[in-house]
Amino acid sequence: MTLTDIQMIFYFAGGLGLFLYGMDAMAKGLQQFAGGRMKKLLGALTSNRFLGILLGLVITAIIQSSSATTVMVVGFVNAGIMTLVQATGVIMGANIGTTVTAWIVSMSEWGAVFKPEFFAPLLVFAGVILFVFTKSTKRKEIGEIFIGLGLLFIGLNFMSDSITPYKDAPLFANMFRVLGRNPILGILAGALVTAVIQSSSASVGILQTLALNGMITFRSAIFITLGQNIGTCITALISAAGTHRTAKRAAVIHLLFNVCGAIIFGIGMYIYFMIFDELADSRITTVQISIFHTIFNICNTLILLPFSNLLVKVSGILVKEKEEEQTAEAEEIVKLKDNLDERILENPSFALSVVQKELVCMGELAMSNTQKAMDALITNNREQVAEVLETETTINEFEKLLTEYLVKINLLTLNEREHLLLKNYLNTISDIERIGDHAENIAELAGEKITRGIYFSEEANEDMRLIFDFVSKAVENCILARKNEKMEYVRAVVRYEELVDSTEEELREKHIRRLSNSECKVENGVIFLDVISNLERISDHADNIAGYVKNEL
Repeated sequence: MTLTDIQMIFYFAGGLGLFLYGMDAMAKGLQQFAGGRMKKLLGALTSNRFLGILLGLVITAIIQSSSATTVMVVGFVNAGIMTLVQATGVIMGANIGTTVTAWIVSMSEWGAVFKPEFFAPLLVFAGVILFVFTKSTKRKEIGEIFIGLGLLFIGLNFMSDSITPYKDAPLFANMFRVLGRNPILGILAGALVTAVIQSSSASVGILQTLALNGMITFRSAIFITLGQNIGTCITALISAAGTHRTAKRAAVIHLLFNVCGAIIFGIGMYIYFMIFDELADSRITTVQISIFHTIFNICNTLILLPFSNLLVKVSGILVKEKEEEQTAEAEEIVKLKDNLDERILENPSFALSVVQKELVCMGELAMSNTQKAMDALITNNREQVAEVLETETTINEFEKLLTEYLVKINLLTLNEREHLLLKNYLNTISDIERIGDHAENIAELAGEKITRGIYFSEEANEDMRLIFDFVSKAVENCILARKNEKMEYVRAVVRYEELVDSTEEELREKHIRRLSNSECKVENGVIFLDVISNLERISDHADNIAGYVKNEL
């Protein structure tokens, strides 16, 4: 090996690095630019498989990786956000969306003006100007897209230049001839390379670089491309380790989809090349690779879409492990841990949507606990006191896990809207946890009341029911405001919080008069006043949560 050969290897490695980095930078820029739109796409997803295909296509076109999309899908299934049938459609769409990169790479054959060396440097320059010298977040995101796209093309050009001296080398000609004559070897080679670099978009880009230099035949390229579609499944399969049975099945469906497609097209193309032998051994262009890659994924989707339920059933046969049984006390936390799946961190907007959903669950848990605490207080029910104290432990665990997850999201690249949501979600967690603490306080007061044999008059009980009714409506509406992000619920919280404040003041004065007239024992009065004070603070926290939502609208 000469010094020139080593230099060409360095050129190829550097070009590949620039290509991968550019693809990643472009994907991040597109992802940030899309922002909340991707969240809305998820919200629009129903059991309609065609919507799922569209969603998978759009997301993969944005993040430039079907592997990343499928990893997110595994996370969504694990979190219970998607069913397996919905996931199947998204996976099919992801395979179509991944062809976008191949078309970008093939632009160099569309004409001189589209060659990477012509406009790539200008793209990088324009991107840097936007990214460094503008304050607008949107313009910075566009700048990042330009920089990524420019680096992608520069890397592609580096790889192409490093291969050019060897395009007539007998070694490469013989190697691709062997891969072309043996479809299984071709498919295995494509799958292996893709599995190693964990990106079918990148491996197809490398294949197109070889085609750009006239080094690969139709026959070899077709079978290698089929293998690349299988190799891209490895990322999702690795990601599914440690997930529930359903999430593992989602990863297996991805593999089954691509393997079935490779078998169908592999057999069909083998027969076709036997008939048209001259075409099989002719040189393929990057555009022709893009065309085949697109046709394969679209046709594979059309062929297998009617068999979606069958794919789900087969995945159930292949993945047979049983779910571990959980105790009733641990179920809520186990479910939360599953829902806060790190695979979803591939997209901050989706990850924040999951947090929003869990905040609603945490709020409902705190509200339910407050109701139990009040029931225990009024009816002197010691069992309910114990239930409240036990549930408070779960609420505290919610606080810990959700906060840790938001810290991980904060390490990602976020836009202004996502930064605002993250800050408000952290504050909401704190307020809900404080609601839980006040419910615990009321339960402890109920326990003290039971232990000391204290009973309230019917008038005092009615007073507490009155203020609690306003408090429960304030909390209920703040949870609805957080869930639906609508101003009508925010206004309802403000209205009920004002009623709580005025009622608390009225009841306090009324109770002090009873104490002054010796109509109530001192120990009874202390507990009564402590209870209405805790209820008033609960409504304050509900008002805080509504304020965060108002700030987002």
